[in-house]
Amino acid sequence: MLNIKPVLKPKLLEAISILVIILATISISIIRLGAVPHIPIIISIFILMMYGLIRKSKFKDIEEGMILGAQGGLGAVLLFIFIGLLISSWLISGTIPTLMFFGFEFVSPYYFYAIAFLLTSLSGVMIGSSLTTAATIGVALIGIGEAMGLSMAVTAGAIVSGAFFGDKMSPLSDTTNLASSIVKVDLFTHIRNMAWTTVPAFIITLVVFLILSPGKQDVDLSELQAIQDGLTQSGLIHWYSSIPVFVLLLLIALKVPALLALSINVAVSIGISFFHYSMNAKELFTILFGGFTSKTGVEAVDSLLTRGGVESMMFTISLVILSLSLGGLLFKLGIIPVLLSKLSGVIGTAKRTILTAALSAIGINVVVGEQYLSILLTGEAFQTQFKKLGLHPKNLSRTLEDAGTVVNPLVPWSVCGIFLTDVLGVTTLEYLPFAVFCFVSPLITILYGFTGWTIKRDNTEMKPAVNQ
Repeated sequence: MLNIKPVLKPKLLEAISILVIILATISISIIRLGAVPHIPIIISIFILMMYGLIRKSKFKDIEEGMILGAQGGLGAVLLFIFIGLLISSWLISGTIPTLMFFGFEFVSPYYFYAIAFLLTSLSGVMIGSSLTTAATIGVALIGIGEAMGLSMAVTAGAIVSGAFFGDKMSPLSDTTNLASSIVKVDLFTHIRNMAWTTVPAFIITLVVFLILSPGKQDVDLSELQAIQDGLTQSGLIHWYSSIPVFVLLLLIALKVPALLALSINVAVSIGISFFHYSMNAKELFTILFGGFTSKTGVEAVDSLLTRGGVESMMFTISLVILSLSLGGLLFKLGIIPVLLSKLSGVIGTAKRTILTAALSAIGINVVVGEQYLSILLTGEAFQTQFKKLGLHPKNLSRTLEDAGTVVNPLVPWSVCGIFLTDVLGVTTLEYLPFAVFCFVSPLITILYGFTGWTIKRDNTEMKPAVNQ
């Protein structure tokens, strides 16, 4: 939103008051009333419109602010559409079911917590959804852990850690696409850059769960076996179904732009699907738009595989458009620029800027309880400061994921916190100390900000930027 010129210059106290009203409206609606984010955001847009008119702003300027804000999300909207297509095509090609099936082969009661973390990590990357992973694979693992007499808190912590690792690093994830798009960074460039913080966090988490695992070996694995049998019944398990994964990895290595890479992968996946999945053109188009429907009769498998399609992304697309319109108004009415101008004297260095951005993402998660808004609002607010300091935008997109995406499940009243407590049967405060990946990630990104390690400056090689 760097191209939005403010029409007002409110006083600092006035800007803070308006922002507090907006955040209170959204947080109360989501946390206390259980509303989806869209309605409180629309109410907040209306409040800002009234504020602008009271301050004698032209409605044309107000409307322009919303339009310019929404335009900044067109790249994200296109990516989300292609992600919906990719998920559908990976399901009918058998890519997702096949990888999950062979992932179950590695499940063993020995080092159970570590294996639970690894399995949910793999599932999260393949599915691109932390909540779906937790509600399917996670529920099965919780049942096994309970049968073994193991700690439900540690098991849930392993599941949450793995699910959000997968969500964070998956090209199919909406939050990953959102974080890269909001600051205009190529999707795969963003994922590669996240490896600098995510890989150490992954290793630390794995070591912790290896140490915590009890080493018991006698346990009933019937729940996982039932899911594996259900995957087999789908008729989608084939060795060649893994080809789209290798094609995607090759395209990433060749640094092919995200939209082109996704398009090629969709085409390859659809081509592979005709080897084992019988359908005509009408059925194919229906699946690509409306998603794949699994009919194995195994509830956990059907829940896992019934997803994808362009239509499935509309919730996120509409939320992005509304949130960016809200952000555009906050810039157009001078609220964010006034706050940033006051902050710029305090966060004048790279390490302070990264720290403040991380704390802002965490703070919005705590106050609002919504990870999308954490990414969107923090990303829009700090783009100017990162550019002013000559920091590459991928530093900001990585910070948004490290301190935004993975922190949400640690907040008891957040969307993810409430959902996970419901499906896993373990309260947020119980699994929080063991959701190691989720609190190690923001600590590492803040540490890198202070040391300057892996902090990329525009048009230069990676080098420390602590005092720049």
